[in-house]
Amino acid sequence: MSMHAPAPLAALRDVLIGTIVEDEHDPVSPAIGYGLSLAEAAGAHVTILSSSWCLIGSDAWLQGTTDPGIGIVDRRLDALARAFAGNAAGAAAQAGLVCTWEAPRLPYPEVVHRLAAEARLHDLTILDLDSRSEILSRETIEAALLASGRPVLAVPRGHPVFAGERILVAWDGSLQAARAANEALPLLRAAEAVEIVSVGDAEDLLTTLPGAEFARHLARHGVAVTVSDLPQAGSIADTLRTHAGVVQADLIVMGAYRHSRMREFVFGGVTRSLLLDAPVPLFLAH
Repeated sequence: MSMHAPAPLAALRDVLIGTIVEDEHDPVSPAIGYGLSLAEAAGAHVTILSSSWCLIGSDAWLQGTTDPGIGIVDRRLDALARAFAGNAAGAAAQAGLVCTWEAPRLPYPEVVHRLAAEARLHDLTILDLDSRSEILSRETIEAALLASGRPVLAVPRGHPVFAGERILVAWDGSLQAARAANEALPLLRAAEAVEIVSVGDAEDLLTTLPGAEFARHLARHGVAVTVSDLPQAGSIADTLRTHAGVVQADLIVMGAYRHSRMREFVFGGVTRSLLLDAPVPLFLAH
């Protein structure tokens, strides 16, 4: 285990890496490599939950099925999920990390509920953000956030290892945005540059708590922070994507599910849009 983890990252004592296998042709989960590298940087305990979506029992029309093909697929998915977990545990051991793992076979929606329950027991849950599996990916992230009370880091493809030198904090003055930034403090304090970004016209920005006021709070925690009020160019999500590319951000921190009963996302539809097309990993809290 790393004996020289930066003090801010060392505040992360345990992380959950969750992946759900639903296709025999699923490539390696991006959350696994990203989560292991973050855990190594923090010296954190790792829990791997590599679940397989068991088809038998998932739908009423499959109950009692005698189709041998369904059982064969279930066994293959289970083997793949176990291989993911075993390989991840081996990589964790090589990195000197303490790691536990589990590979449950569960029908839908239990496969999602099991991961959400486990998320309650960890400082941070790291999940795949897969646009090819949009519904399951988004539902898993949503369940982990709303049912656990803990933050989620959603990792899109193309980000195999953790990077956190430059971080954007999407700010709209809401309690969800404040909670996300505070949950992300270990990462923010370890970053080289943190930028609080608000998007909208001047009149809109005046109706919320200014980012400059929140910046003082973060600065008191040792965060190297700047503040930007960006004019909206296209949608708010497009503005954030463009800005993330311009400043070469490694991570976006933002609140999510502002109105949980309606499953509405922060900024109206910004989180939903970013989950569909994320330029970088998203650190989310509700």
